[in-house]
Amino acid sequence: MKVAVLFGGTSEERDVSIASAAQIIPALRSLGHEVFAIDTATGRLASADERRLLSAGIAPKPPSDSEIARVRGRAIALSPGAFDIHEVDVVFLALHGGAGEDGRIQAMLDLAGLAYTGSNHIASAVAMDKDLSKRLFRSADVPTPDWLMAPSTSDTVQGTLGWPVVVKPNKQGSTVGLSVVREPTQLQAAMDYALRYDTEVVLERFVEGREFTVGVLDGAALPVGEIITSGEVFDYQSKYQIGGAREVFPADISALDSELIQTYALRAHAVLKLGAYSRIDFRRDAEGHFWCLEANSLPGMTATSLLPQSAKAAGIGFPELLDRICRSALKTR
Repeated sequence: MKVAVLFGGTSEERDVSIASAAQIIPALRSLGHEVFAIDTATGRLASADERRLLSAGIAPKPPSDSEIARVRGRAIALSPGAFDIHEVDVVFLALHGGAGEDGRIQAMLDLAGLAYTGSNHIASAVAMDKDLSKRLFRSADVPTPDWLMAPSTSDTVQGTLGWPVVVKPNKQGSTVGLSVVREPTQLQAAMDYALRYDTEVVLERFVEGREFTVGVLDGAALPVGEIITSGEVFDYQSKYQIGGAREVFPADISALDSELIQTYALRAHAVLKLGAYSRIDFRRDAEGHFWCLEANSLPGMTATSLLPQSAKAAGIGFPELLDRICRSALKTR
């Protein structure tokens, strides 16, 4: 197959996307596919530029506002012609956050009649919108923590959610802009911080407890994984720095609990009308109840990312996983 891997882009998750592409591209080439590397911010890469960009690691923090502004200032206009991908069989989306995950690029590829991995533009947009996706989770009997939309007063938070609360941008990933607020005096600063990354802010009841994740592939739930961190949340640094977290696949939980959380994941995937694959994240509270936090329509795709680890626990190696994702995209074209 001829595969165009789209990555990079102009979101705060640019570095994460580059890290995914750095492993996706050689893995697809190892299977004999002809692969083109395309940074959606700058266009198709020559071999030397590809090697330089894909050899960079992920910094402990997301790119700064000034770094993102520089990338956006140099970015090309979004169009299939700018990417030079009309002759490919499938477009592999290794994008995270922003236009790469919120449905805009998916809509452009739909208009161009190109097959691409992940979910369609409507499902991508809904999954990215935490408020909308949580409403749909509830409609499908998937438990999700109570939430409010900002602006909100500390008195309203106290009476509706209680403390602590998670304050985060409504449409953002990798915990960018997220804060755990434990007292009223911290609330406004946390909302202001989240507003740096989105025009809408979610205030969500904080669920203290163990964190789990479930991958979905071709209509089946993959083995449950547990994420063990030293902090309150699985934050940006824990996700992408060596030693930041310990991830256990399959998770050390009962078969009954595993089946329950997989059922919730499949319901969440279905109600959002997601595509061939996704990753659904949960927490379990002290009483043993599972709570769905969010769905990821384009989860991280390095060999050690959560979805590939879940697939590996099911006996599916990284190159095979990528190949299955590409072939699923061709079937649904």
